[in-house]
Amino acid sequence: MQRRNFLTLGLAGTAGLALAGCGFRLRGFDEPATVIDDLSLAGPDSDFSRLARERLEATGTRVHGGAERVLNLGQADFQRRNLSVMDSGPREEEMTLNIPFSVQRTSDGAYLLDQQRLEVATRYTVSDANLLIQDDLREEARQQLREAAVRQLLDRLRSL
Repeated sequence: MQRRNFLTLGLAGTAGLALAGCGFRLRGFDEPATVIDDLSLAGPDSDFSRLARERLEATGTRVHGGAERVLNLGQADFQRRNLSVMDSGPREEEMTLNIPFSVQRTSDGAYLLDQQRLEVATRYTVSDANLLIQDDLREEARQQLREAAVRQLLDRLRSL
């Protein structure tokens, strides 16, 4: 009996060490990879453009006005729709964010990425029983959508 317990614990420990030491990492989450060396931002001053600037600078991209490439950002369009049938009680809502963008070379005006769209969506539940938290849930959903759209933007810029 003791021998069986010893073997079971030994195999479990070996498997645990093997998984921990295999070096498994999620691609892209270890350290931010440089997207572009330098870039200029054009478009409306919004929460999305400020977040995009922060994330670009965190990846090592210098964001300044004299860059050879310009990231043209359009106006962020949030749309909300009710997914539930009932108008009272807990309701599920879906919010989507659409942002047009393009990347242009300043030397000749050529588009490297022409007329692209970032589109992300999220779902959340609101209730009439708790009216005060509805605005907080919606603002949290907007922030999640902005962050997801910036991640999508950085992935697309890596192809340049």
